[in-house]
Amino acid sequence: MNLLCRIAFVALCFIRPAFAEDALPSWNDGPAKQAIVAFVARVTKAGGPDYVKPEERIAVFDNDGTLWAEWPLYTQAFFALDRVKEMAPQHPEWRKKQPFKAALAGDLKTLAAAGEKGFAEIVAATHAGDTPDEFRATAARWLVTAESPKFKRHYDELVYQPMLELLAYLRANGFKTYIVSGGGVEFIRAIPEGVYGVPPEQIIGSSIVTRFEVVDGKPQLRREGKLFFLDDKAGKPIAINQYIGRRPIAAFGNSDGDFEMLQWTTAGAGPRFGLIVHHDDEAREAAYDRKSAVGRLDRGLDEAGKRGWALVSMKNDWKTIFPSPRH
Repeated sequence: MNLLCRIAFVALCFIRPAFAEDALPSWNDGPAKQAIVAFVARVTKAGGPDYVKPEERIAVFDNDGTLWAEWPLYTQAFFALDRVKEMAPQHPEWRKKQPFKAALAGDLKTLAAAGEKGFAEIVAATHAGDTPDEFRATAARWLVTAESPKFKRHYDELVYQPMLELLAYLRANGFKTYIVSGGGVEFIRAIPEGVYGVPPEQIIGSSIVTRFEVVDGKPQLRREGKLFFLDDKAGKPIAINQYIGRRPIAAFGNSDGDFEMLQWTTAGAGPRFGLIVHHDDEAREAAYDRKSAVGRLDRGLDEAGKRGWALVSMKNDWKTIFPSPRH
């Protein structure tokens, strides 16, 4: 070994790689970040008492409010409202029929009063009839062209930079990351794969009935306006068991709709990790929790500490909220 090689070898032995300290650069160095790093260190230390084999390092993430913005309305709801306006010429009856009349008028108060039943009616009318590929293509175009009325940015840009770093950090340490959302599975699969780095087969969500048919000799799938499975609350651990087949060792959410997923995940044997994102940053994003109709966080806020779950303050724990604009 020549002198230059020896110097390089010694340097490598003593210099820590930059990424080791900067894996979560958008996180402030507080209890939440420290808990994440400590957990990952525990489960990846070969020979350690809490070592977890790579195939068992499963991490599940809610989407709305955990990985991207959900305020003042779920992104898929905005998509559905835009679809009502786009499809209205083919449905003149909507101008006099609620909740479509309110959707066309942008009357969010009346839409909110219609509740889940009203929204389900809009989704059934605007999300059915296409093949899954056609629907995903429509949603994908909308995500990169439609603009949030609050943030004035395209919806695919309203992802949380700290959570993108967390996804990448876990994968760099041998974790397999899944999205488990109450949102429609095909809608989430329309998000460009490069945004989250999560392939479509690792996305679990609510779904509508899909039928198989043969048209002009070609087999295809067709979406119907009927709910097949609601992937929310107690439905989340059921779906995880059904589609993943392993209990995760880490779960990340932001609302009481994620409570059962965190509860089930952290009740397993061995090292476990749960984290809740608390929306408390009115200046940079939004502040809402107990009384919100969107992403309500009440029970989780009360019980996170008792259950050993990390509670992330967007205001105090995150240096930044969204990635830099594309343009």
